Amino acid sequence: MTVPDRQIRLPALPSLVLAPRAAIWLGPDGELEEIGHDEAARRLRAGPCLVAHARSIARRLRLDGFEAVDVLELFAFVRPAAFCLPTPRGLAQALLLALPEDHEDEALVLRDAAAALLGELSERSRDPSARPIAETMRNCGWAWGETVLYALGASELPPPGAVRPSGLQVWRRLEEWSEHAPEPPAGNKPVTEEEARGRLKDLLGGDAEARPSQADYASAAAFAFAPRDEERRPNVVLAEAGTGVGKTLGYIAPASVWAEKNEGAVWVSTYTRNLQHQIDGELDRLYPDPVRKALKAVVRKGRENYLCLLNLEEAVNTLPTMPQYGTALGLMARWAEATRDGDVQGGDFPAWLADLLGRGRTVGLADRRGECIYSACPHYSKCYIEKSIRRARRAEIVVANHALVMIQAALGGIDDGALPTRYVFDEGHHVFDAADSAFSAHLTAIETVELRRWLIGAEGRRSGRARGLKKRVEDLIADDEEALEALEAALHAARVLPGEGWMTRIAEGETRGETERFLALVRAQVYARTDHPDSPYSMQTETHPPVEGLLEAAEALDAALARILTPIKQLKKRLEDRLDADADELESAIRLRIEAVARSLQRRGEMTLGAWRDMLKALAHDTPEAFTDWFEIERSDGRDMDIGLHRHWIDPGRPFAETVVKQAQGVLMTSATLRDGTGEEFRDWQAAEERTGAVWLEAPAVRAAVASPFDYPAQTKVFIVNDVRKDDMAQVAAAYRELFLASGGGALGLFTAIQRLREVHRRIGGDIDEADLPLYAQHVDGLDLTTLIDIFRAEENACLLGTDAVRDGVDVPGNSLRLIVFDRVPWPRPDILYKARRSAFGGGTYTDMLTRLKLKQAFGRLVRRADDRGVFVLLDPMMPSRLLGAFPEGVEVRRCGLAEAVAETRGFFGTAPVPAEPIDADEVPF
Repeated sequence: MTVPDRQIRLPALPSLVLAPRAAIWLGPDGELEEIGHDEAARRLRAGPCLVAHARSIARRLRLDGFEAVDVLELFAFVRPAAFCLPTPRGLAQALLLALPEDHEDEALVLRDAAAALLGELSERSRDPSARPIAETMRNCGWAWGETVLYALGASELPPPGAVRPSGLQVWRRLEEWSEHAPEPPAGNKPVTEEEARGRLKDLLGGDAEARPSQADYASAAAFAFAPRDEERRPNVVLAEAGTGVGKTLGYIAPASVWAEKNEGAVWVSTYTRNLQHQIDGELDRLYPDPVRKALKAVVRKGRENYLCLLNLEEAVNTLPTMPQYGTALGLMARWAEATRDGDVQGGDFPAWLADLLGRGRTVGLADRRGECIYSACPHYSKCYIEKSIRRARRAEIVVANHALVMIQAALGGIDDGALPTRYVFDEGHHVFDAADSAFSAHLTAIETVELRRWLIGAEGRRSGRARGLKKRVEDLIADDEEALEALEAALHAARVLPGEGWMTRIAEGETRGETERFLALVRAQVYARTDHPDSPYSMQTETHPPVEGLLEAAEALDAALARILTPIKQLKKRLEDRLDADADELESAIRLRIEAVARSLQRRGEMTLGAWRDMLKALAHDTPEAFTDWFEIERSDGRDMDIGLHRHWIDPGRPFAETVVKQAQGVLMTSATLRDGTGEEFRDWQAAEERTGAVWLEAPAVRAAVASPFDYPAQTKVFIVNDVRKDDMAQVAAAYRELFLASGGGALGLFTAIQRLREVHRRIGGDIDEADLPLYAQHVDGLDLTTLIDIFRAEENACLLGTDAVRDGVDVPGNSLRLIVFDRVPWPRPDILYKARRSAFGGGTYTDMLTRLKLKQAFGRLVRRADDRGVFVLLDPMMPSRLLGAFPEGVEVRRCGLAEAVAETRGFFGTAPVPAEPIDADEVPF
């Protein structure tokens, strides 16, 4: 392409790339220097610099900030809603530039990437929003402002002027959604095994290799799509499909046949967002035409996942007084106009944008607190959420998540009162955890503050975007004196809930109101009963026996909460009465809004306040047998963050079975790790039924297991290293370093504690970098987990350190993940909830099951395709043999020293020895 020189005015700035031990500085004259981190920090303080991801660099150099000209901001402006890894290499890949081979090349590619983006921008003839957004951002002080405007065709620019928010009003150009007549109920025609196999064959294509195990799986799954014969006795299938079976297409086959035959929707539920979008990609096989797919397949999430246009408008209107947010809001406006569905927690939203710009003016613009005013909103007809809801009503396949499905079932339908009749729960091994979260109750400081905010709205210095209950309902009840009185009574009573500054008042003994007094006594009991009050970690204690004064405080708080709950119930009833009384004249939008407000009053009022009151009453008696209660102080880095009373079901599978499964006609729960690995079939399936709530069903679930087609004994090796002391971080770090070098990268290091992860990163970063292996770390790099995994997946020789939770978010087929190192056996955290469940579920048997499943899930990350190969290493000599069932049958588990594991790993991958510091005899005592 040919671009007039006058339009590309790339600023003459130095560029900086940060490596673990050094930094590469490219001067404006083209001179490259390798400098230390301290010198890099000094230069960044001195003046502007071209970088990629300024916030990550600032964190690693421990800077409060610096004058950055960030190429990622330019990318987000030029290519909104487009994918790019937030690294120099990622920029080069996205822009089809030569890939950098070392850090020096990365510094050079920053300027090339900026020039390419500006050239691309200058060639665009039809992008009506680009210039007004750029002008507003420039007037707010955006570093790229003038450069972008020149690229857009400006010849001369006046000095920056007053900030006019109108430049960011992109909602004016968004398309409106259209309303449709209600869909008739779905039919009840079954899916035969032959139909399921036939659809699978169509999805795979005529040239696909025959996969009998996948066809068998699809056949077994078809039973979940047969009509039930008795009320509350659904057809339930528990299906374990080993890695490589292809379970996604295996259940899409019968699900899509049922949806077509019965003109209804199948809801496919996942635990992780990552899997949601993988399934969305697989649906391209079913709906190759994007237009048809948009009608037939929908990804559904809770409201808190979508950009709220009213929040965006209100934030944009603050720019004249708060221009420092101009860059964030300008880039959000660009994305809002380009996005497919408005999902800020996945989809086409660059996860790194929130890290780069701050969460408040990016993902924080979602409706995270239930403040939606529905049809009273001026953007209601363009709302991303409402558009998604309406698409889901007419879809055949709805891809949702466990939390949304469970809350929807508990409330009888969040959006329109309708409930699905057919479910597929993928990642079925997480149903227990999802139900544990969905059906628990927490009477904590933060929860009560949030309820006050939801009821009263913005107070004091709080954001003006907080819309209270009055603003959401007053026009609906304007002519109803009884409802208005109930509203005012609820708002007045809500002032008993904590407001701003609650933590300081509680810590200093100057509490206000019944809630803070109760929480202060909870705090006192936790500190009095804990063995380690100076611990950096969260602290718990039992609720009985209570400290002096706590029961009286609980009784007073119960009465105060009753004063909130009673008018909330009255208000809800008045709204429901209006639905009946004005049924013949209510517009559809008003009816839907009243129903939505009534449901939110039920959830946040009746359900939440009711649960809190039950918990408070139990303090004077025994906790009901089905639950366990405890007090906790939540801490982060040694600082108290929250205080409160917690209640969980001992077996959350029970409410899940009652509210979700028994309401449905058919349910498939599936996973690659559904069963335990004791080797005893009955016990292994019993564990699956307990973890999925199937034990609470009147009719037994159908069981199906399809083995993985992979040759694990040939494709994998497992080592348990027996000569590294897991409490000596020098030895642990040396082990990670040598194993990562032996595999030549492609390594995932898993840790059971953040502090251990950070210490290993500190110790090995330089050596791994000198071996030319990129090293990334959760809780160190300042990047969200999704972005880190994207980078790790794309860079074949990268190494990634993460906590134990990473094992559920990693799906990395191919050579990019060929080594997993676990720092120690991932035993469950020995807290009060675990203690109660261990007692209920069989003591040590329960503990072993949880631990085996974690190991099984981690090992399952290694081999995702037929040609994958991998090594799994556990740095814990105390690994008991009874847990070895976590690994596939036939895989040899070797107990050996570190040196042998390193040599075997190197031989397995055929890697040459990498020059590095030898393992010091003081670090690893052989």
